[in-house]
Amino acid sequence: MPDVPEGPTDARLRDDPAERPLAILLMGPTASGKTDLAVELVQRLPCEIVSVDSAMVYRGMDIGTAKPTPDVLARAPHRLIDILDPAEAYSTARFREDALAAMAQISARGRLPLLVGGTMLYFRALQQGLARLPSADPVLRQALLDEASVIGWSAMHARLARLDPQAARRIHPNDPQRVQRALEIHALTGRPMSELIAAAGETADLPYRLLKLVRAPADREALRERIALRFRAMLRLGLVDEVARLRARGDLDADLPSMRAVGYRQVWSYLDGALSEDEMSRNAIVASRQLAKRQLTWLRAEADAHWLADAPDPLDAALRLVRAAARTLPDPH
Repeated sequence: MPDVPEGPTDARLRDDPAERPLAILLMGPTASGKTDLAVELVQRLPCEIVSVDSAMVYRGMDIGTAKPTPDVLARAPHRLIDILDPAEAYSTARFREDALAAMAQISARGRLPLLVGGTMLYFRALQQGLARLPSADPVLRQALLDEASVIGWSAMHARLARLDPQAARRIHPNDPQRVQRALEIHALTGRPMSELIAAAGETADLPYRLLKLVRAPADREALRERIALRFRAMLRLGLVDEVARLRARGDLDADLPSMRAVGYRQVWSYLDGALSEDEMSRNAIVASRQLAKRQLTWLRAEADAHWLADAPDPLDAALRLVRAAARTLPDPH
């Protein structure tokens, strides 16, 4: 594979942010209609989509991730989906590297990178860079797991709140993987993870001008209902069979990042016999709503973002914002 530049390298572009190429970030909570809007934008603008989704990277996980269907992908190809086997892990650092490479390819062709998704940690890493965090320590990690099994993750999260209040506000108590990592980093470095990340942000330099769009329904209750309807539709489309096929491989387990995705972990527990069908559905919907709430919290902290929630026509509003931000727009085809 030929080498791909990490981004525009012309010194003038680096030194003058106003001269950098434009990139669009289309963010939003789960089930908010981001993909539909992105596909419409691709039909009207010289955009190419880069997926910002930590679950869509996995092959064979189509229904539960709401991955675009083949006919949608034919009209609006997405980069960074179906690039990994579910047995593999995908890091934030690798996402940033992959996304910058894709953005460079798109910009080099005179087109606009359109980054679409709901994995807020990826968006933040893209914009702010990555801290030089220590590698995982298996012994310490196991010790934290053992302690959590005794005192519970709520108590572990309370400890994190004392050691790193900023990280604790960002990490939900029911997200043991991230609670564990934040505690691990503090134990290894003696410094809060949020402090290390902030220090990395001071040196990060993204070689693009960013137009940040947020697709989120103004009516939060409507979003909650959309989430429930979408999960029930996933069940009708065969989500349980999809997870059963993944389990039948024999090399996956419930602790892998892929299988911890919302929806997949609840169906896995159902297939284990730990949940009834009703409990599985209810738990998955609750988890999806909690995810949306966390995503909205992240989004409210995004500076200079344009919220399309209250626009009578989100597509028209997005088109006007892009055209105002772009200096020239070649034909989309």
